[in-house]
Amino acid sequence: YGKLKFSENRSFNKFQTKQAFYFSLVQPKKISNKLLKSLKVSASNKLATIIDLSLRDAVPRRAEDILNELINAYNQAAITDKNTLAANTLAFVDDRLNAVTHELDSIERAIQKFKSGSGAIDISTQGKLFLQNVSENDQKLSDVNMKIAVLDKVEKFIETGDKSGSIIPSTLGISDPVLSQLLEKLYNYELEYEKLKNTVAENNPILLTVKDQIKKIRPNIVQNIQSQRASLMAGKGNLSSTNGGYNSMLQAIPRKERELLEISREQSIKSNIYAFLLQKREESAISSAAAVSDVKVIDLAQSSSDPVSPNKKIVYLISFIAALAFVVGLITLREALNRTILYRKDIEALTDVTVIGEVSYQNVTNPIVVEDGKRTVIAEDFRKIRASLPFLGIGTNKKKILVTSSIPGEGKSFVAVNLAQTLALTGKKVVLVDMDLNKPSLGVIINSDAKNGVSEYLSNQTELEEIIRRTQVNENLFFVSAGALPPNPSELLSNGKVKSLIKYLENSFDYVIIDSAPTTPVSDAFLLTNYCDSTLFVIRHRYTPKMLIRRLDETIRINPLINTAIIFNGVRDRGFVKNNYGYGYGYVYKYSIDNANQKA
Repeated sequence: YGKLKFSENRSFNKFQTKQAFYFSLVQPKKISNKLLKSLKVSASNKLATIIDLSLRDAVPRRAEDILNELINAYNQAAITDKNTLAANTLAFVDDRLNAVTHELDSIERAIQKFKSGSGAIDISTQGKLFLQNVSENDQKLSDVNMKIAVLDKVEKFIETGDKSGSIIPSTLGISDPVLSQLLEKLYNYELEYEKLKNTVAENNPILLTVKDQIKKIRPNIVQNIQSQRASLMAGKGNLSSTNGGYNSMLQAIPRKERELLEISREQSIKSNIYAFLLQKREESAISSAAAVSDVKVIDLAQSSSDPVSPNKKIVYLISFIAALAFVVGLITLREALNRTILYRKDIEALTDVTVIGEVSYQNVTNPIVVEDGKRTVIAEDFRKIRASLPFLGIGTNKKKILVTSSIPGEGKSFVAVNLAQTLALTGKKVVLVDMDLNKPSLGVIINSDAKNGVSEYLSNQTELEEIIRRTQVNENLFFVSAGALPPNPSELLSNGKVKSLIKYLENSFDYVIIDSAPTTPVSDAFLLTNYCDSTLFVIRHRYTPKMLIRRLDETIRINPLINTAIIFNGVRDRGFVKNNYGYGYGYVYKYSIDNANQKA
């Protein structure tokens, strides 16, 4: 791994802990990629030249140091780019100064040697004037030659594609702004290309774009150089022709004076070039010393006083939503997997039989929930069912109602006794007949101790008048018990006496409510429905299997139930809002049959 150096952390308090410390070696590329994902750069607004930098990190101080160091590195890179151009200019000027210095020294020694050898001390006034004109003309010619030389070096650099960094500055005698701009663009593109080449792949789109820009700008620079060279060469020709005229004038000047003038002219040219190069070197040195970054830091990196992540409010909100979604999903899953009836829409989707009423779920100790002057939620549910009976044609002429269900425990006896009580409260004479000869329960609900009932009458053991008894629940409510449980209930109901029993009750009472056995285990209800005007089929919430309701239509087609309607029993409360009157849901009642607790 090379050399490993540990530097002291100034923010570390060594008195806080005495535990051992560990370190891991991580590739800088991985750390830089991780930091780039956390770094956010955005503009203050569309028109401003100010950008905002932000970095999310678990350690606020570390984020501040990273941002400050990033800005410092950016500033230093900008200054380095500017100093590179100045350094190249200084190197070029220094090379030219060395050459001109040697040439100037040689000329001065030649003048000294000529004067000492020929005895020439002064020249004539005409010679001075000629020397002045020739000196100006030669200086122009020298400027042209130097510009051509600079253009040659630039053209050579462009054509060879040199990327060593020796950039020919366009400010040395070249006044064409177009060439200067082109050289500056080329220089910037090459710097950018060198930077990108060290950080990205060779086929990176950005790198290829920069490379393409460099290829496009080089021909433009060469074309501009050729154009300027042609112009300079034309000017050089004019200057040369002028010098030819001056040379013809030299024929009239004495030989020694002419030689001295030629040496002095060359000395003047080199002196002017030397002064020009000194001026350019000072300008470049000043430019290098005064180089500053174009970036100005408005505010140093500062961490916020409160953590930016995780946001407590968002975390609490997400937690609440997640918990709520979990509960809703759990309830939805349970209901989706539930095989019992949960909603009225389940009944309506599984069968074509009409639902004429719903009975709420309530915790009660007395199974008779309908009383005179009592206005409870569940009592109002039975009053609604009473109001719906005309829909089935129940009235003066049709008064016999059979109450049954699919399986035991759905509350058919509970519905039968409370429906009878509801009708009795209107002043009508109502008889409640318990024809569930398999598992009767109405006697326990009404608290009747009658020994003789339907079973004894059908088996010719008693008379009809002896099995009809008035109840203590309501003076208009009469009761016919099931009697002793026979060994053959279905055969007993088929002996023909049921018709006479029901006919007698129909003539003696305003309403006849018959409680029958469930349809799934026994067939009693299918035998009794032929003697009734309507059949109320009781379904219990969260109890009745959907499979039995799905078969109800098929069962009715095979074994018809006369004028069937459904009562949805034991509907439980759902949601957060519960009403205290009229729209609540649910009931429960308990009673004992043969020392066993039963739910209806």
